[in-house]
Amino acid sequence: MAAVDEPLYPIAVLIDELKNEDIQLRLNSIRKLSTIARALGEERTRKELIPFLSENNDDDDEVLLVMAEELGVFVPYVGGVEHANVLLAPLETLCTVEETCVRDKAVESLCRIGAQMREQDVVEHFIPLVKRLAAGEWFTARVSSCGLFHIAYPSASEVLKTELRTIYGQLCQDDMPMVRRSAATNLGKFAATVEAAHLKTDIMSIFEDLTQDDQDSVRLLAVEGCAALGKLLEPQDCVAHILPVVVNFSQDKSWRVRYMVANQLYELCEAVGPEPTRSDLVPAYVRLLRDNEAEVRIAAAGKVTKFSHILTTDLAIQHILPCVKELSTDSSQHVRSALASVIMGMAPVLGKDATIEQLLPIFLSLLKDEFPDVRLNIISKLDQVNQVIGIDLLSQSLLPAIVELAEDRHWRVRLAIIEYIPLLASQLGVGFFDDKLGALCMQWLKDKVYSIRDAAANNVKRLAEEFGPDWAMQHIVPQVLELINDPHYLYRMTILHAISLIAPVLGSEITCSKLLPLVVNASKDRVPNIKFNVAKVLQSLIPIVDQPVVEKTIRPCLAELSEDPDVDVRFFASQALQSIDQVMMSS
Repeated sequence: MAAVDEPLYPIAVLIDELKNEDIQLRLNSIRKLSTIARALGEERTRKELIPFLSENNDDDDEVLLVMAEELGVFVPYVGGVEHANVLLAPLETLCTVEETCVRDKAVESLCRIGAQMREQDVVEHFIPLVKRLAAGEWFTARVSSCGLFHIAYPSASEVLKTELRTIYGQLCQDDMPMVRRSAATNLGKFAATVEAAHLKTDIMSIFEDLTQDDQDSVRLLAVEGCAALGKLLEPQDCVAHILPVVVNFSQDKSWRVRYMVANQLYELCEAVGPEPTRSDLVPAYVRLLRDNEAEVRIAAAGKVTKFSHILTTDLAIQHILPCVKELSTDSSQHVRSALASVIMGMAPVLGKDATIEQLLPIFLSLLKDEFPDVRLNIISKLDQVNQVIGIDLLSQSLLPAIVELAEDRHWRVRLAIIEYIPLLASQLGVGFFDDKLGALCMQWLKDKVYSIRDAAANNVKRLAEEFGPDWAMQHIVPQVLELINDPHYLYRMTILHAISLIAPVLGSEITCSKLLPLVVNASKDRVPNIKFNVAKVLQSLIPIVDQPVVEKTIRPCLAELSEDPDVDVRFFASQALQSIDQVMMSS
């Protein structure tokens, strides 16, 4: 008897748990739907489980969201594609709930199932579902229907296709702005499935209605549609239908719409082609760069380089550069920051002369900006300018500004400069570097902020790698020898850290002759933090120096530290001694 009842057990548990007051139990049971469906078998899943889920829709949004997601992958559990239509009923119900994320997930699952369904099933079951939702009394159903047309349309007969296009047109003129928004969002997907002949007539008239909507939230979604439709139309149609819309939108009374145009403009340029861009879109872009809303200027400023690449050098100098000059002194720091992050990319477009004459002064003014992010964005992209104007000019004009930033009161700015130094060093060459920047690198080792000192120690190591051990021996080691005796223990600790980093670069000989005596000497320091850092450094030197040196110099020093009164010093010293023993055993 028990064996006969067993298949009933999973559905019974599910029903019990789905009616439980504890949301966690309800969620767990919904997440196990696929397991339960496998236990029930395909036929019982179709006849019992799916009808039960269709009825059980009055529940917590979290449970409904999981249910909408689970049903999207349920086709194999109901017997494959030929029975996929049974899943439409519960998902149709979920398409009408108030919670947006549940509806979105239900639409996504319906699209996934619809894409797998056989053509006749789409005509018999899926298209009627779309029509029911589109005619729904409550706006939620109509909102959901807009996302399903692109799945339904390709399988429909000519008569049905005409009907679907008409229905979509009606949705675009719905009384509820939410429905029109959904129609505007999904227009690109629907248009991609519509035949070219109807695209120019029906879809373009729908699109024109949306672009003249009185709600700015609908119009700004139509802006996204411009780029999507532009890719589907022939270039000449694109110029005739899309271009005037974009130009109008760039002067829209709502700043949100203008912001969307500024964000999408590059994609729109690609759709209409280079000639119309130069004649019609350049004035529109200039208007956006000079917009009275900072958000619009930020979006437009961020596209300066991409837009300039489409133009000829003359057009960029004539139209875009004057705006760039204005933006570099914009009242909003965020506009200047957006400009600083991309302006370097204009150098290759403008060429050497125009960069030197026009862009360099702008770089310099942005490098001296009072807002740290603006300065950071310029520093991090200097290499793009270097490729165009050469290192001599770059160093003459920008180096004084870099030296000034190296002493900036904001530590993050100093940090960005440090991280940029190795790249500068490789570009400037050793001679130039020693003259101008060498002293700075040592100065950072004594900075008040730990992050700067830490970055400076890493910087010293990267410079040693760049210029070689001989250079490091001449320029770094003597300075390190001096700083190890600094009265402030934190600076002495930084030097120990720097030694552990540069030792592998300098090699065994210099480490043994110059650096090791310094470290051993520091083990006599009166500050425990220094002593346990000595133990750490000695541990890092073990693989670098020869075995006799380890036994003769490092081991006795560690043995002494392992008997120190301070517990941390003893701990790190004994750790280092253990690693000596391990090296001995392995060799």
